[in-house]
Amino acid sequence: MGEKLVSVCFYFQVHQPWRLRRYTVFDIGNNQNYFDEQKNKEVLHKVAKKCYIPTNNLMLDLIREHKGKFRISYSLSGVVLDQFEKYAPEVLKSFQTLAKTGCVEFLAETYYHSLSYLYSKEEFKDQVKLHSKKVQKLFGQIPKVFRNTELIYNNELANFIQGMGFKAILAEGADHIMEGWKSPNYVHTPKTAGNMKLLLKNYKLSDDIAFRFGNKGWKEFPLTVEKYGQWISSVNGTGDVVNLFMDYETFGEHQWEDTGIFNFIRYLPGELLKHPDNNFKTVSEAVQYPSRGELDVHNFISWADIERDLSAWLGNSIQNAAARELYNIERMIKLSNDPLLVEAWRKMTTSDHLYYMCTKWFNDGDVHKYFNPYESPYEGFIAFMNVLNDMVLKLKLKGIKVDGKEAKLITEAPSKVFEKALKAEEPASKNTIQTEKKYDKTMTSMI
Repeated sequence: MGEKLVSVCFYFQVHQPWRLRRYTVFDIGNNQNYFDEQKNKEVLHKVAKKCYIPTNNLMLDLIREHKGKFRISYSLSGVVLDQFEKYAPEVLKSFQTLAKTGCVEFLAETYYHSLSYLYSKEEFKDQVKLHSKKVQKLFGQIPKVFRNTELIYNNELANFIQGMGFKAILAEGADHIMEGWKSPNYVHTPKTAGNMKLLLKNYKLSDDIAFRFGNKGWKEFPLTVEKYGQWISSVNGTGDVVNLFMDYETFGEHQWEDTGIFNFIRYLPGELLKHPDNNFKTVSEAVQYPSRGELDVHNFISWADIERDLSAWLGNSIQNAAARELYNIERMIKLSNDPLLVEAWRKMTTSDHLYYMCTKWFNDGDVHKYFNPYESPYEGFIAFMNVLNDMVLKLKLKGIKVDGKEAKLITEAPSKVFEKALKAEEPASKNTIQTEKKYDKTMTSMI
């Protein structure tokens, strides 16, 4: 009996948020500049130099070297595309060059990398449509496959996306949704969305590259292309496709160049293609495999942290308070017919703002602190709520009302909202005293 074909599906997420400036209570009503222009420009240039430009050049070389047999997929958020256009047009041009090879597929997502599906189906649909139009304009492709922000997924979302005309969706291959024989290395059908295909991330093999590659304490260090190739080949007979999904910033930013990450990727395709039956597929090509069964995912999952749930963005009361207040003013924002205000509000829906408020400790705490531009999650919360208050003030001045009611200033925010949120935490955090000290320090520095 001969060896079975193994397909590899590389999918990369590319995203950078519009980070807020240090927006204090004294800025409310006096400063319409919510976003840190200089910081956003600096970060994009840094990541472009370390990751986007060298990695795009490498991917283009691999496509040409292997005469189109190396194939990859991307999802670029609308906000990172906007920043490319504004700050780094050479990066956008390099993605467009990749698109012209015919070996690269671009996926759809929410334009603002938002959690809008959880709060506003109307806004969610608008953002997905905006994103698809942007992809078509810049890359000449109409996306047929959807990935939600941070791979957030459940049955209901799959059904909704099917109704929007997409043929496939991506999700995390979390252990707790795998039942019996089910494996992330097979294509599945979402429950309640029988006309769609579901591709699941092989998180173990993906994270070996994205998180463990440069870890000298890892028992498999150093990871060679030969060793990794053997792991991929071990799927023979137990799967159709190995889905390697990861942040694009893995290359050069999360895993620095001196780890050898670029050389690893340079030689990996050749190692895998030594076997004549192995191949690479884009996501649309991968979902052409037959479904091996229905997958029922009732509760939301994501690709974040060890829990693979929503707790990275909505795991505490301050995050929930911020998200609730944000979407409470959606209708009034849109009734204002002020394109600049609508655009600013939509930039506030980017999930990163809530991620910066995460207070998770232990296993994931260091991750959240490492990527947090604020000194503490509470500083992020305060800046966010101050911006919302400025937006509400603008709505009041415009006389915007919904159902006869005008927008209300979040007069208790940020201090009172934060105090209530802290008291409402259940169970009470063992770090409450430390948390209160951080809050006091943050409040002092922000006023």
